[in-house]
Amino acid sequence: MFTGIVEEMGTVVALVRGDGEGADARLRVRGPLVTSDAHLGDSIAVSGVCLTVAELPGDGTFVADVMPETLRASALGDLAPGGAVNLERALAVGGRYGGHVVQGHVDGVGVVRSRRPGPRWDDVEVGLDPSLARYVAQKGSITVSGVSLTVTHVGDDVFGVSLIPTTLQVTTLGSLAPGARVNLEVDVLAKYTERLLATSGVTR
Repeated sequence: MFTGIVEEMGTVVALVRGDGEGADARLRVRGPLVTSDAHLGDSIAVSGVCLTVAELPGDGTFVADVMPETLRASALGDLAPGGAVNLERALAVGGRYGGHVVQGHVDGVGVVRSRRPGPRWDDVEVGLDPSLARYVAQKGSITVSGVSLTVTHVGDDVFGVSLIPTTLQVTTLGSLAPGARVNLEVDVLAKYTERLLATSGVTR
């Protein structure tokens, strides 16, 4: 489990795809902080996607296997060597809980539609599949490429967020341009609430 509070921006060293359509991939990322106490089998969120550490070369990098479904359902397949990614280690027991409940299970890919700079912040609109919009609420939480954000407004196929100076400085969201694809994870509490209502016979 994660909180959506990015610990460092890592750098993609390599993304090697397997042969054939629907193949998996091996991703190598440089992240000195998140690898400083990592062990094989640990979970690290890479731009919002929970991945398992498969190799630790000992040079500040880690290697993870990326399954075909993950490549299909997320924007990890867009990565290229030299690209930046948001990194967060799994929450330790007793650790500070600064964001919201983040599983690292991407629900879909959004597209940045617009960006308006403010005096010290940026207002960003992200398009999303209408089937996900039902789980997004104004002043609720959403995870964008691994970053826990508060929703400023929501429509049928779009939502807005405001990026504070810290977010602009220490995450990849600071350099996103319109047209960029981002990983989205909606608030898991909304999904569980819908499921409970659907199976309890409660009339909505």
